[in-house]
Amino acid sequence: MREITERQKEVLAFISNFTDENMYPPTFREISEHFHISLRGVQDHVAALQKKGFLSSEQKRSRSLRVLDGSGVSEMKVFMDKIPVLGTVAAGKPLLSAENLDGYVNLTEPFIRPGKSYFALRVRGTSMINAGILEGDLAIIEQGNTALDGQIVVAVIEDAITLKRFYRESNRIRLQPENPDFQPIYCDSVRVVGTLSNIVRTY
Repeated sequence: MREITERQKEVLAFISNFTDENMYPPTFREISEHFHISLRGVQDHVAALQKKGFLSSEQKRSRSLRVLDGSGVSEMKVFMDKIPVLGTVAAGKPLLSAENLDGYVNLTEPFIRPGKSYFALRVRGTSMINAGILEGDLAIIEQGNTALDGQIVVAVIEDAITLKRFYRESNRIRLQPENPDFQPIYCDSVRVVGTLSNIVRTY
């Protein structure tokens, strides 16, 4: 595990102490006010601590910061797994075949959970931009062959794969983009291979 900076240690200690005293973690704004730094500065520190395995948080949830391992701050174990990253998927080849692999990425909670199987896809294009999914993002996909209406899925259509929102209509499946510049995809049947679990973005 890589060493953290002195300021990152201070941020980590503040989060730990705040959580112990209040029984819930601080918000980004409370951290910002305590250290008199910008929200972007807090985001950078938290992102660095997450990357180094000291913090976890859940996307789109306030007060979800959790200290995992802070050099004595917490002895909690971090669940980590090696997730295959898919490159260009060859027609006719199984999605997770060796020909499609483009390396691996190590991920921890909350991006992945014990007992589940995952793979990662590098996002191409802007069809899901209004769902906050940008070109170049790494989409973390939980493997599975079923989906509920409204879930974002990886679907295979005639040996091509796509990341879209899934809807089951009366006599067809609609794969809905999240960008008005793109049209929905309609099909009689579709093979769902996983649902979106998280997005990993690097700057």
